[in-house]
Amino acid sequence: MNPTLIILLAIVLLAIVVISKSLKIVQQSQTMIIERLGRYSSTLGSGVNIIIPFIDKPRPMRWRFTYPGPKGEVFVRFSDVDRIDLRETVYDFARQSVITRDNVVTEINAILYFQIVDPMRAMYEIQNLPDAIEKLTQTSLRNVIGEMDLDETLTSRDTINSKLRTILDDATNKWGVKVNRVELQDINPPRDIRDAMEKQMRAERDKRAQILNAEGAKEAMIRESEGRMQEAINQAEGARQAQVLAAKAEAEAKLLTAEAEAEAIRKIASAVAGSGSNPSQYLIAVRYLETLKEMTSGEDNKTIYLPYEASGVLSSLGGIKELLSK
Repeated sequence: MNPTLIILLAIVLLAIVVISKSLKIVQQSQTMIIERLGRYSSTLGSGVNIIIPFIDKPRPMRWRFTYPGPKGEVFVRFSDVDRIDLRETVYDFARQSVITRDNVVTEINAILYFQIVDPMRAMYEIQNLPDAIEKLTQTSLRNVIGEMDLDETLTSRDTINSKLRTILDDATNKWGVKVNRVELQDINPPRDIRDAMEKQMRAERDKRAQILNAEGAKEAMIRESEGRMQEAINQAEGARQAQVLAAKAEAEAKLLTAEAEAEAIRKIASAVAGSGSNPSQYLIAVRYLETLKEMTSGEDNKTIYLPYEASGVLSSLGGIKELLSK
């Protein structure tokens, strides 16, 4: 082979290698840390970037990858990558045992959502960022759960998430990482504790049912007594109205009787006066006769009493006789 052709091929191959080493294509939402002779040089953005070959090199970062297994299990693998992903990353940590304030061992599974906001600090401020975040999350979770009872732990997920997010965000700020959310997937107390809690919940439900039944019976008794009271009030009101109506009827009857009697007296007085007799003597005589009739109407009345002024009565009777004769 011609030596000149070999040299040309070597030069072409060298040029291809130099160009491939000089061009770095970075995808969207990714970045690359470039070091020049072992020192930080620049941070490459998305797109095509040109570096000095063999002098500028990308600094690899340790990253955590998870793979689902055939039986639903999750496998974790760490590997070095030269491109840093700036998107939000989800870390699903394995179950860990924590101890509550009332000394109950509980298994908790947490999920962490974080995002790299400063690639340079994430590269140089921490040696293994994923492992550091995982360990920090586990220790912080133990501290937060250790300050709470089991019942409070089971009912305060939002509080735990908020506390964890605040702690992790403050701690990872130095690493150029922003912790967006922390979620607790599962909280699994021991089996005997779950059985005891189930019995407690069943007893609590029975207690609430008894309280509701008692309150229902109490409410029924109150309603029944109110009904009886209202019935008595209605009956009393009806009796009162009946008495009022009877009294009004009796008063109206008496008034009508008095009016009729007054009318009769006026007619008698007019007739007596028209005959030339004294109406007063006639009326007095009639009253005396009615009184004498009442005095002698009883079975045991054997004695007849004449009033002191009998002469007046007799004169009145004489006046009646004269009136009738006329």
